[in-house]
Amino acid sequence: MHSGATRRRPAAVLAVLIASALLPLTAPGSAEAASPPCPGRKVRTVVFSTGAVHVYKNNGTICAYTLQRNPGTRKRMSVSVQARGHRARELTGSRTRRIGPIDVYAGHRWVLVKGSVGRGSGSSGWFRT
Repeated sequence: MHSGATRRRPAAVLAVLIASALLPLTAPGSAEAASPPCPGRKVRTVVFSTGAVHVYKNNGTICAYTLQRNPGTRKRMSVSVQARGHRARELTGSRTRRIGPIDVYAGHRWVLVKGSVGRGSGSSGWFRT
């Protein structure tokens, strides 16, 4: 009576093993490419000659990161976020692809976002989110 169940169990185990082995082949790229490092909705992109700063907002918090235009070579990078009336939070360092994310609670204040990669840099100018 239970012989049918025991015959199906190895087949089910084999199917799960095959599916788990093929899963990485069906999802090209990394998990980072699938979702941005900042939560919320994208509100601005500041493009400059050597990269771009991507800006997101989530419940009054502004999150930003800088991406290199041609990743792979180590370059000096920075990202900065400042809410009007507060000090800027800045992150700098040598990276090969991205620096950040960095976040600041801004509420409904005006915000200034800056970024740089190598000799190129960009600024959003003051904007309200």
